[in-house]
Amino acid sequence: MRLGLALGYWGRGPDPDHVALAQEAERLGYDSVWTAEAWGSDAFTPLTWIAAQTSRIKLGTAVVQMAARSPVTTAMHALTLDHLSGGRMMLGLGLSGPQVVEGWYGRPFPKSPLTATREYVDVIRQVLRREGPVALDGRFHAHPYRGDDGTGLGKALKPITHPLRAELPVLLGAEGPKNIAQTTRIADGWLPLYWSPMRTDVYEASLAEAPDGFMVAPMARAKVCDDVTEGLLPVKAMLGFYIGGMGHSARNFHADLMARMGYESEARRIQELFLAGRREEAVLAVPDAFADEISLVGPRERIAERLELWRKGPVTDLLVLAPDPHTLRVLAELNG
Repeated sequence: MRLGLALGYWGRGPDPDHVALAQEAERLGYDSVWTAEAWGSDAFTPLTWIAAQTSRIKLGTAVVQMAARSPVTTAMHALTLDHLSGGRMMLGLGLSGPQVVEGWYGRPFPKSPLTATREYVDVIRQVLRREGPVALDGRFHAHPYRGDDGTGLGKALKPITHPLRAELPVLLGAEGPKNIAQTTRIADGWLPLYWSPMRTDVYEASLAEAPDGFMVAPMARAKVCDDVTEGLLPVKAMLGFYIGGMGHSARNFHADLMARMGYESEARRIQELFLAGRREEAVLAVPDAFADEISLVGPRERIAERLELWRKGPVTDLLVLAPDPHTLRVLAELNG
């Protein structure tokens, strides 16, 4: 199992420690470093900044949001950074949810998410392979554009720049069972938001057709500390926000995932509290057991025991949300 460093997205401003953490991860032998975006900073710019100050570590987005860019624009970003970094780029994509897509990006959330995702990846593959002009008679991503509100003068084109790698890895941040199953057919890897090494049966059917070499790369917050309860608080804060606030009460993919993992009543209670403005109570309502099984928190010996559970399952890459170099070093030592 390879280790990656997940830096997430910026909050109020850039984190001054991110470059140093990435450099330390590279020194420790971590395989990859990953950036993200929500509704603030973008993912590609910080990753480029990190690329310029590292030399070996792979560079991934976990994730860039599809609604933020047309698929050819995303492909342009990826092929550009792949060239500048000497072939270190991995492109992680996510569909996000209706509230963010329609509220922030001002785009309609696709009524057929599976089709929209499949078309998006298809266009990106065409750009990267550069076998001919990009052409797709798509429902959501038609190339050339043929809508009634256009001129009808669009011309199919292929990229001027020759991509460095035609098979640059594409990964998807999918959550629903059908979306995960499709991911095994159209992508090179999957980026689970929550992963419990104690409940791998939740994903077993969806991953049944995954080919050899398919990446399963979940994120997990890690913290070497003496007090497990205190160490879990940032995990619970994240879960309270995602499950309570990252989606509508009637359509929240994160809450649905928590429900499928055995915590349905708890997920709905978190939603109720968060949407009622009782955010601190929503965080406290997150079960310690759930926060604990999707993270690696506690003394070194405890983390060592739990890390073995992650290594026994289908996980190929563990993307660690670690706030300090000490935790990074301990995990590198324990992972061998």
